[in-house]
Amino acid sequence: MLVIAGSDSSGGAGIQADVKTITALGAYAATAITALTAQNTLGVQGILPVPPDFLAWQIEAVLEDIGADA
Repeated sequence: MLVIAGSDSSGGAGIQADVKTITALGAYAATAITALTAQNTLGVQGILPVPPDFLAWQIEAVLEDIGADA
């Protein structure tokens, strides 16, 4: 499964939470990160978007080698 999402530095949401859920369900999670965040339970302190061309490289790298069923 290819997850395309932002990263949550606190681990409570975003791609980290998606990977935890997918793994708990017995599937393999590959990822493409759309943004980096600095956040915690109190809020988001900052967001750094990933440039679109780099996001595309991440997706292409996964699909060309590992593939994705979902």
